[in-house]
Amino acid sequence: MSAASTVITPRLRQGRAALAAGFLLQGTTFALLVTCIPELQDRYGLSDSLLPVFLAAVPILAGVGSITSEQLVRRTGARAVLRVVQPAVCLTLAGVGFGDELWQLALALGAFGLLVGALDASMNMLGVGLQHRYGRSIMIGFHAAFSLGAILGAALAGLGSHYDAGLPVLFGAAAAVIAPLAVLAGALPRPSAGGTLPQPSAGGTPNAGPAELGDAVREAAEAAARSIPWRPLLPLCLAMAFAYIADASVSNYSVKYLTDGLHSPEDVAKLSYLGYMVAMLLGRAVGDRAVQHWGVVPVVRVGAALAALGFAVAAAAPGAWAGIAGFTVLGLGICAIIPQVFAAGGRLFPADSDAAVARLNLFNYAGFLVGSPLVGAVADASSYRWALLAPMLLVLAVLPLAGRFAPAPAPVPAPAVA
Repeated sequence: MSAASTVITPRLRQGRAALAAGFLLQGTTFALLVTCIPELQDRYGLSDSLLPVFLAAVPILAGVGSITSEQLVRRTGARAVLRVVQPAVCLTLAGVGFGDELWQLALALGAFGLLVGALDASMNMLGVGLQHRYGRSIMIGFHAAFSLGAILGAALAGLGSHYDAGLPVLFGAAAAVIAPLAVLAGALPRPSAGGTLPQPSAGGTPNAGPAELGDAVREAAEAAARSIPWRPLLPLCLAMAFAYIADASVSNYSVKYLTDGLHSPEDVAKLSYLGYMVAMLLGRAVGDRAVQHWGVVPVVRVGAALAALGFAVAAAAPGAWAGIAGFTVLGLGICAIIPQVFAAGGRLFPADSDAAVARLNLFNYAGFLVGSPLVGAVADASSYRWALLAPMLLVLAVLPLAGRFAPAPAPVPAPAVA
């Protein structure tokens, strides 16, 4: 892709801003839920042995939602899916806060999982398509907006815990603000209905004119009858799963590790997730430039090594602040891996990028599904310190997979014949 030859129109900029707003709102919603797990346990009387069951149900249903979204996007477009499911996710968050029986929690979390799967897939489909039209790396920037939203959500959860606001007030007020903003962001114009990439021109440079965008829509319709192979995607699928096992370990257990393992006050313990997300935001703020300067493979390799170091520091931490420092280093390391998996999948299947993104997104939830029970089981058998070493080893496995993130080499023209 050549940034110099791509015309960035006002419509492309509006689409990028609207999608970034959607990522930010999703980050806020998700962080509010995961940082309030101790409060959810208290409100619903969830035991430590039953908690992993509820946490595992969410990614399973999110995987169903992601696969379903692939079919919905082929019929209605990624934008249409996004406009419906994002406000609905906010309503399910409110439902989690207002219930008081286990069946109500199960129903609300089930709906949250299904909808968030469709939401994640549709947002990343649109992001991959916009990156191709921009002609340069912008995918990490969208995930930076998610991280910024997560910081806001974690901060709101910390304030709610400090002032004993309660889940009905916290989640209800958040949904009342976020849902209208999601509707407003969804109403902003976007450059296309889906994320399927237009094919490069004969010179290898994407062309974002009206005729080419029309070709992209037609290609998306034709792709509905085709099935992309799994085998080329498997290394990226594994990298996605390992990265999300690491992310799930922080999201679901960093606060519990500091409170139960390091005997930290709850409001201080919440800084572990906040530090993780701040580091992730800072890394993602410069991630696209780093990819353009050094290339995607070195960025992914350095990130995996830093993430493993962060786990090691957290596991060996003598106190709360050292644990927070470890999770912060982990956030800096993991920040670029996940968005680059989606970008690499889009490059691998440019005519079927929506299907590739939906399939890769499944391993987002596979990582969450494995990560929470894995850390919980090891912690029950030994301690949280030993439990953090399991995702550390898995994130190290991204190092040999990093070569699969590289863009395909450009074709070499045949020499002229005299």
